[in-house]
Amino acid sequence: MSRSMSLNMRSASRRDLPPPQKTIERFEKMVEGGSYYEAQQMYKSTSARYITCQRYSEGLDILQSGATIQLKHGQITCGAELAVLFVDTLVKGQCPYNEETFDRVRKIYEAFPRINMPHFLGDDYDDDGQKLSEAISAAKVRSEGCSSFLRAALRWSAEFGTSRNGSPDLHVMLGEYIYSESPETDMTKVSSHFVRGNDPKKFASMLVNFMGKCYPGEDDTAIARSVLMYLSLGNLRDANLLMDGMKEQLKSADMELPKTALIEFIKYLLQTLERDAYPLF
Repeated sequence: MSRSMSLNMRSASRRDLPPPQKTIERFEKMVEGGSYYEAQQMYKSTSARYITCQRYSEGLDILQSGATIQLKHGQITCGAELAVLFVDTLVKGQCPYNEETFDRVRKIYEAFPRINMPHFLGDDYDDDGQKLSEAISAAKVRSEGCSSFLRAALRWSAEFGTSRNGSPDLHVMLGEYIYSESPETDMTKVSSHFVRGNDPKKFASMLVNFMGKCYPGEDDTAIARSVLMYLSLGNLRDANLLMDGMKEQLKSADMELPKTALIEFIKYLLQTLERDAYPLF
């Protein structure tokens, strides 16, 4: 096949693709009617046609719509798959990380369900135990689906944004979702995202919340680890903001920081670094 013929066929295929809005409306009706799997296949195959023709904007519209409506109907696996494909398309289209593209990622993130985990079993252990097991399994699916999506988004933002560590806003989103939705709280993982984020006040709230439900002796370790993570990144400002935010929130709740040797060490360390000693750290 000649090059000119190939280009003509590609141009024709680009023209043959209709505007995506009617397609999106049709697929949404399929989801609302309960045809989740059928709609999923249509979202994937149709968006692929637009992407092959380098009509990335239309492909993104289809994938964003599909991910959002599937998630809103509780179809986590389907929604997460389309969400990851959405990010893959951002990469293929070399779409820059900016306010508009971040807002699209944020809207998909907000569609992921948030369901409180049951913490206590009732009198009927067998029934409640079954419910708890089902809730844990569902929480794992939600957490893994959202984490896969946001990790992909972080890689895209690192490549097409200004921060080599990825978007601070996306790090906060991922840390927050892991903390609230994971059946087993991994504060090391949560902290590693928050210290690369831009919201030490929200991080402080999360640590205060963790203090109220963790095992004895875990609270001072979580606080110290978070401060040291900030310092290892050269971020003395947010390390101080984190401690100040925790003190303020604990005071409002008539609580205080743990009185342990580890917390005293962290306090003295921060005071020392304020005396122009940070380069020695």
